Amino acid sequence: MPTVITARRTAAALATAALLVPLAACGNDDDGKDTGGRKAELTVLAAASLTDVFRTAGAAYEKDHPGTKVTFSFEGSQELAAKVRQGAPADALVTADTKTMDGLRSDTGDPTVIARNRLVIAVGKGNPKHVRTLKDLSAKDLKVVLAAPEVPVGRYSEKILDAQRVSVEPVSQEPNVRAVLSKVELGEADAGIVYKTDITAADGKAEGVDIPDAQNAVAAYPAATLKESAHPEDAAAFVTWLTSPEAQKILRDAGFQKP
Repeated sequence: MPTVITARRTAAALATAALLVPLAACGNDDDGKDTGGRKAELTVLAAASLTDVFRTAGAAYEKDHPGTKVTFSFEGSQELAAKVRQGAPADALVTADTKTMDGLRSDTGDPTVIARNRLVIAVGKGNPKHVRTLKDLSAKDLKVVLAAPEVPVGRYSEKILDAQRVSVEPVSQEPNVRAVLSKVELGEADAGIVYKTDITAADGKAEGVDIPDAQNAVAAYPAATLKESAHPEDAAAFVTWLTSPEAQKILRDAGFQKP
């Protein structure tokens, strides 16, 4: 009798194990992607110029990684850096310049540049003031708006204007590039300096005047995990994904340049 009971217990154990194998596999597909077995909510601090493209990228990432939700906080890079220093809960950071990211080395993992961008002169629809070059921005009757000097695009703007010896007295200095674009779109300014991708995102509400490469500046966008992340593995996976062919195509389609 003991032999029969033991045999039955062994058979039951084997049957239970057989059932558990497919259940364990339900959490991941063949590519190792999370398919819902583990939940994670990521908060990503991102430069304002990434607003539109990252919303698209975030939706694509969530589709490929069921169970992971990505929430973005878009502001000027200097404002994002302040949040990190203040200990705001977040998992990853993407800035519009390497200088800001380098200043946070004690708070981040190793950064990876995921894209680049260039500057353009933003003007109203139809370019009513006929702005053609950087030198035109010095006209006394032209209302020009720039980003503040501590903002990456503000530093880039200052750099290229100084190089061309163009003196500009802005009517305002904004906290991020989208605020500059908004002033031009609303007609509160005749011109401003923004990223090329911002004009694409303007969807016809503003136009861009190209700045020659020899007079331009290239903005680099580094991404890094934050050391205080509550989901370090998921944060690292997202940062790595930003360099993947899928994410890079989304960035290219939005007008960003290769890293």
